[in-house]
Amino acid sequence: MSDAPSLNATISDAELALQLFVLSPAAFGGIILRGDSPVRDEMLDDARAALHGPVVKIPSNVDAERLLGGLDLTATLSAGRTVMRSGLLTAAAGGAVILPMAERIAANVAAHVAQAMDDGNLAVILLDDGAEPDEAPPAILMERAAFHADLSALRTRCPKDWPDAIRLTAVASLTDAQLHAVASTALALGVGSVRPLIFTNLAARAHAALHGRAIAIDADIIAAVGLVLSPRATQVPQMEPPPPPEPEQDDTPPDNEPDDSDENRSIEDIDLNDIMLDAAAAAIPKHILDQIDSATRRGGKGAAGKSGQKQKSASRGRPMSARPGTPGNGKRLALIDSLRAAAPWQNIRRQAAKAGDTRKIHIRTSDLRVRHFEQRSETLTIFAVDASGSSALSRLAEAKGAVEMMLAQAYVKRSQVALIAFRQSAAEILLPPTRSLTRARRALAALPGGGGTPLAAGLIAAGQLAESATRSGQTALIAVLTDGKGNVAMDGSANRTVAMEEANQAARNLAMLGLSSIVIDISPRPREEAAALAAALNGRYLPLPQAQSAAMVAAIESL
Repeated sequence: MSDAPSLNATISDAELALQLFVLSPAAFGGIILRGDSPVRDEMLDDARAALHGPVVKIPSNVDAERLLGGLDLTATLSAGRTVMRSGLLTAAAGGAVILPMAERIAANVAAHVAQAMDDGNLAVILLDDGAEPDEAPPAILMERAAFHADLSALRTRCPKDWPDAIRLTAVASLTDAQLHAVASTALALGVGSVRPLIFTNLAARAHAALHGRAIAIDADIIAAVGLVLSPRATQVPQMEPPPPPEPEQDDTPPDNEPDDSDENRSIEDIDLNDIMLDAAAAAIPKHILDQIDSATRRGGKGAAGKSGQKQKSASRGRPMSARPGTPGNGKRLALIDSLRAAAPWQNIRRQAAKAGDTRKIHIRTSDLRVRHFEQRSETLTIFAVDASGSSALSRLAEAKGAVEMMLAQAYVKRSQVALIAFRQSAAEILLPPTRSLTRARRALAALPGGGGTPLAAGLIAAGQLAESATRSGQTALIAVLTDGKGNVAMDGSANRTVAMEEANQAARNLAMLGLSSIVIDISPRPREEAAALAAALNGRYLPLPQAQSAAMVAAIESL
């Protein structure tokens, strides 16, 4: 390694992480650069120049044949013999690959890249352009990438000469006390995997080497914890409260004795675990804190307001690898893949062909391949609103506002919204599934209120609408706004006991269908009835007595 460069104190964590990655790419496995910062391309150009070995860019829609290599169809048909070509991973061996739009990488591609990383002959730079907090690269790659850097707030960068590659063996391993502090910090942050601990050890030693040190000091370990462990946090560490002050005693030390007050304590007197925990908590990125806060309030399944579940399709969506099959019934022939499957057998088939058969290419049914696609299903959020007299009429206005807010995002979120009101003795679909904000406002303008609470009727109507949406390929979520106190039976009679039994049975039926749901308790105080309803639905319970439209939308989108 050349003379250690002097580090600028203003260097960002993202730049530091990229520099450490470049020092020893194979050891660190990879780095994730989140956010489309204006300086990202410049940082990537510098990293390309500093990396030793080939750097190959792999598109997010690459197929397995291009990634791994395989039959060269044109050359095979021309030469009359099997001609193979190498894949992108082979071309990048000993170097690195750049994966743009890493949040869109298919699972099979991610698995092949992860296998190459495990072989120790490839490093990966993942570019995460996800607009939503929950959009992220595949977990199998995130686990193997040492650094998760957020560039969202980075607008300028610190000019920096890239250091030469180093040997991590030139820096001594961490002491047992340092390793124990790292493990304790990982536990406090909710990091359960062993691999990040290994990366933290390597990052601390690389940070020390970057500063020209042969032994990692506490500052190196704190920097490594902030770069490796903090972005992986799944919980905010709980700080121990300070010990209660001891009773004052008049034992002022003589002038010739040292004062043990906090003002005179040195940094060496503070436990390393406490220092690292404070530093790690301060280094948790904002988007990770938002995810942790959302996760602490998560208690069910569903994808309200977001892109729906992945579905296989024969005609539209993201192209997937071709599979054996017969065209027809909406399935499209994958011509190139079919020819590729037939190419290795051409010599044998020509020799076995009957006299006078002058066909250039011999195709069998087993050679046929059909194209498959994958698309996100549309999401339908069904609001089932208790419009009875037992619920405050002001809650209906909040439900209207929540519907309008979700519809305002419908185009981006690929979602539709429906509204069911249940009151008096029946449930009514006031707003069929739509993404039209104008239509919704017109239907919501005269939302009625008052009367009894036919809770079972509302749940059954919501379930029927959800089943219809599921059959049409949508992902349905039911949001029930109620206090949980049903008092009107299905036959219209005012019988609270029967009404509650029917409501619980309807809720259990919805749970058996696997429909995602959330019960928003709109009573002035949280009630046991609403919580029991959420349990029967196998959904999430959210007591929201002070509900506002934005709070409702945020709660549903956090599922």
